[in-house]
Amino acid sequence: MAAKGNWTKSLFIGLWTVLNFTRKLFFNIIFIVIFAGIIIAATSSDNDPLTVNANSALYLTLNGKLVIEKEGIDPFEQFLQDALGDEPENPEVLVRDVVKVLENAQKDRRIKALVLDLHGLTGGGLDKLRVVAEAIDEFKTSEKPVYAIGDYFSQDQYYLAAHADNIYLNPMGGLMLEGYGRYGMYFKDMLEKLKVTTHIFRVGTYKSAVEPIMRNDMSEEAKEAEKQWLDGYWNQYKQDVAAARGIETSNFDETLEGLLGKFEAAGGDFAQYALENGWVDALKTREEVRQELIELVGDGDNRHGVNLTAYSTYLKVVNPPLPAIENNIDKVAIVVAKGTILDGDQKAGTIGGDSTARLLRKARLDDSVKAVVLQIDSPGGSAFASEIIRQEVLQLQQAGKPVVASMSTYAASGGYWIAASTDKIIASPSTITGSIGVFGMFMTYENSLDYIGVHSDGVGSTELTGFSVARPLAPEFGQILQRNVENTYGNFLSLVASSREMTVEEVDDVAQGRVWIGEDALELGLVDQLGTLEDAVSAAAEFAALEEYDTQYVQHSLSAQDLFWKEFFGQAMTYVGKWQFSNADSALVNEFKRVLKEFSVVNRLNDPKGTYVLCLPCDVR
Repeated sequence: MAAKGNWTKSLFIGLWTVLNFTRKLFFNIIFIVIFAGIIIAATSSDNDPLTVNANSALYLTLNGKLVIEKEGIDPFEQFLQDALGDEPENPEVLVRDVVKVLENAQKDRRIKALVLDLHGLTGGGLDKLRVVAEAIDEFKTSEKPVYAIGDYFSQDQYYLAAHADNIYLNPMGGLMLEGYGRYGMYFKDMLEKLKVTTHIFRVGTYKSAVEPIMRNDMSEEAKEAEKQWLDGYWNQYKQDVAAARGIETSNFDETLEGLLGKFEAAGGDFAQYALENGWVDALKTREEVRQELIELVGDGDNRHGVNLTAYSTYLKVVNPPLPAIENNIDKVAIVVAKGTILDGDQKAGTIGGDSTARLLRKARLDDSVKAVVLQIDSPGGSAFASEIIRQEVLQLQQAGKPVVASMSTYAASGGYWIAASTDKIIASPSTITGSIGVFGMFMTYENSLDYIGVHSDGVGSTELTGFSVARPLAPEFGQILQRNVENTYGNFLSLVASSREMTVEEVDDVAQGRVWIGEDALELGLVDQLGTLEDAVSAAAEFAALEEYDTQYVQHSLSAQDLFWKEFFGQAMTYVGKWQFSNADSALVNEFKRVLKEFSVVNRLNDPKGTYVLCLPCDVR
């Protein structure tokens, strides 16, 4: 027996030794790869400096979603993505980067044309598309030609392509403009089958954020409200594209029967349908497009064989990573509030009650900042975190610094809460806003646990103890939570009424959780003006009586450790070679991911009292 025990002990020791060696080897290999890249950097003379090719076309590739602020990312993760040539799972394109590139290229004598390759663009909201489209139109005033080329165009991609002088579509390609819709997933039956007990507390006839949990379909009230703003959103798209292309809005197909008739007339060919419908100017193969561009700007030593300057290269030229130079000029600070509003500290790209309030406080304590623009792109979230941010807005105003809200794609529920007390609210015509309503929700699993034979029991000194997701919710406690939701809704109505010079009854009439787009919100008195971020900056400067001023984005501060690694990996990345990997997901896998994403949104919320001002149905597809 002793011999057998010694043999077993030796086996496990041997396995552990192998595993430990393998682990060390793996991490050593990673270290060696990074170190080798840095050594290559120091000894290599083949790294060409960033240059803009003379007489070239700016090749504008927008890969990802247009955003006003990128998601914060770990420096090491960023390094590995860049080193391996790998795209993040959800790549993002900063709108102000695109605008800056186009503004510089317009005046750059080395740039002779603009080529839009939009196959990687995944949207971002009509307001952001409009900002980029206006920058393209401004570029065209230089009389440099603009080409939009593609095998296919999605609806968002085509919005930008419509502003080109020449739209070329592959003869085997196509496009179809289908409008906007909101079709979500509903989980009531699934939760019942899992024996999950859902506890929902809400105020607002149209507050449909919790419907996916409590229903298997969309309520008639939600359909009524969402149909109104979706129709308005679609009308704005049609008007913008029709104006860019010089066609009538009646040219857009809105019924399957109408589409079928045109499609059959085009011989069942999507590309021919696009040509005959006036969406594109010509059907051209990739080689035909390439030869036309070569005739315009000459050939080049790149994979396209055309004299091009890549967007990524041009961006690094006009926007080098140099430290900001401090000056004594008065400033209008821009604080970006983008993403779901969560309690506590959050990375860039998500709104944290503490972290976003800290940005506003940073602007308040900066003597050079005389006014602030709060740029909002959020469907809301935690009521508590929203109020923490609003309180900091009030502190800015008490310090004599006016605050103007600039609404981007979304400023709904909590997004409207943080805007309500500002000195002026400026929205895009397509901003999705309102959704003034409140809900609370959590789940208990006593029935699920009972089904698998797990039970919870015990005693406490009062009836208030013992609350747990493993136990049923006492009816009285449910009434307390409902009353808290009603109180929060009342507070929401009151703060909007006092800020907007309306009565509580007037606010309640347009609230009830209902969603509006910017042009309707203006008529209802929920916003003061339709305009852009630049309009908001001008308004803030006017409030502060500034004639000369700079604008300054207030950035999240990196820890000393994060800053060191960012600089370290940033230097290493200049030299490490890149490998390209492809990744293809099946439609089924993508749909499954979407289901999980929609369900996980609720699970991520972290309000201390479980009370939310969130507009889940505010996205469009």
